[in-house]
Formats: sequence, C-alpha cells, structure tokens
Amino acid sequence: MSKEGKIIGLGGVFFKSKNPDLSKQWYSEKLGLSVDQYGATFVQRKVSNPDQKSYTQWSPFDENTKYFDPSTKDFMVNFRVQNIEKLVENLKLQGVTVIDEISSYEYGKFVHILDVDGVAIELWEPIDEVFDDFHNDIEKLNCE
Repeated sequence: MSKEGKIIGLGGVFFKSKNPDLSKQWYSEKLGLSVDQYGATFVQRKVSNPDQKSYTQWSPFDENTKYFDPSTKDFMVNFRVQNIEKLVENLKLQGVTVIDEISSYEYGKFVHILDVDGVAIELWEPIDEVFDDFHNDIEKLNCE
C-alpha cells in the first residue's frame, strides 16, 4: 500500500429522504435494487486483484438526519481511501475543514470533511473482508 493517502474509489452515495423506507421500496420495485435496512450494496471486483471484492453503498437517510452536519446539503458522498491518517494530515495542511476525528470500526476507519461548497464528504478506509463475510452469509440465506 502506498504511504500517501489518496482516494481509491467511490464508497457510497447517501441522501436525505422524506420517507427512506418508501424510497428503498420504490428503488427495489421500480429499478430492481436489492435493498436491506441500510439501502443497497453493490459488489464489484478489484481490477488490481480480481479475487478481492469491494463494496459501494447506496442509502437514503431520514430528511432530519444530523449525520451530514454541519453541511446543509441533502446528500453526502463517501469515498474509499487508502492511508486515511496520511490523507487527513495532508488535508489539514491544505486548510481543508476536517469535521471530526478518525473513528475505527470492524469494517474500517472513517472521518468527515467539508468540500469548498460545504458538502460533507465521508472518507472511508475499508476492511472489505468484513463485508465479504456478511455478504457470503446473506447469499447462503437467500439460497436456502
């Protein structure tokens, strides 16, 4: 892995909805998305290593969510990154607003920044293997 922090892909698209459940139902029925409580997850293979999968999330949020704050926009983009610590360090040196501290979970590390237009951007250094296990379990349930 490179020592420099950088964006390596799209991790997700999140948007505010008056009725997230209805949005998920509409996208499922009209466009065929396979949805769960969080929205829809798209699985793809990594070009550099086709044996590995990566994931992109599509999620409607309640219109009153505070998750996008301090942004007042109705959407947020999540970017997959490598070396989140170095990327945040470089962003701070460039004067980019970093909203919070890096948080670690079993599925990766996250931090939020604001772009020049005040749009919240979520940066995610994923641990895709956790999602591999989750999606393998779902596939098994769907086949039974």
